[in-house]
Amino acid sequence: MKMFVEPPAIYLHKAPVDFRKSINGLSAIVESEMELSPFSGALFIFCNRQRDKLKVLYWDKTGFCLWYKRLEKAKFKWPRKMLGSTITLNEQQWAWLLDGLDITLMKGHQPLHFSAMT
Repeated sequence: MKMFVEPPAIYLHKAPVDFRKSINGLSAIVESEMELSPFSGALFIFCNRQRDKLKVLYWDKTGFCLWYKRLEKAKFKWPRKMLGSTITLNEQQWAWLLDGLDITLMKGHQPLHFSAMT
C-alpha cells in the first residue's frame, strides 16, 4: 500500500509550527502563510520547534490526509539557511530529509543532455 500519492509538488514550511494544530490549522497555514492551495494534491511538510517531529498534510481527492513522524533519538536537519519561508523540495530531497541528511549540503549529479554521440 502506498502511503502518498505521487505529489505534483512538495512544499516545506520553514518556520516551526504548533503541533497541536491538525488538518484545519495546517490548511490555514498553507493558505495564509504559504499562499498555496491545500487542495492541490501537493505535500505540505511541517516541523515542530524541537525538530524531532514532522507532519505532512495532503489532499488525496476524497479528503485530507495527515501523516506524522516522531524521531526517538535524533533531530531532522531542517534547512534553516535556505532562503524563503516556503521551500520547494524534489523527491530526492524529501527522501534525504526523512533519512536525516542535510538537504542544503546534498547535491546529486547534474543531469547531462546530449544530442549526438561524438
